[in-house]
Amino acid sequence: MPFSVQNLACQRADQLIFEKLSFTLAPGEAIWVQGRNGAGKSSLLRICARLLRPAAGQICWQGEDIFKDAEVYGAASHYVGHQDALKSVMTVRENISFWAEYHGAADVDTALQDFELEKLADTPAGLLSQGQKKRSNLARLAASQATLWILDEPLSALDRHFIELFRDRLQRHLEAGGMAIFATHQDLGLEGIHHIDLDGGGG
Repeated sequence: MPFSVQNLACQRADQLIFEKLSFTLAPGEAIWVQGRNGAGKSSLLRICARLLRPAAGQICWQGEDIFKDAEVYGAASHYVGHQDALKSVMTVRENISFWAEYHGAADVDTALQDFELEKLADTPAGLLSQGQKKRSNLARLAASQATLWILDEPLSALDRHFIELFRDRLQRHLEAGGMAIFATHQDLGLEGIHHIDLDGGGG
């Protein structure tokens, strides 16, 4: 499997958040991470994005530990979390271009169109609303062409229209052989989505 998690555990301070969590992800598949607040959804995604070390277990990409083979995995994966990663003095286009080039691709115009950002392309990110910032961050995914999308609450600050745009873009990503792991309180209604419920222990 391109992406595999084996016996993963997460600990914060002296509290074990989850343990013995294992799953795999193949091309065209997505995993919806569910659970109450504090169950470890964000922590799991941050571990998958190499922003947090697990207490135990291993995550592999193409058979290699993601913490040992950081360069290859970093190019193949893209994380969008709660906090936006936009530079406030840079325009929307410049921000998307920066992240696209970081991942070795630069399909910026299509990304702007995917999230209806064309009219905001030359606007400094610091002037955007929360919803516009969220769309700009999601457009980073489309521009980067990363294989694995790691998404923490991607629908926050979006209205129904833009949720549908994101849903359609995610569906196309999966149909093209991409993968995703995401946490959201809202069901996207996609077929073939696997579920991980972190409530009740054991991931």
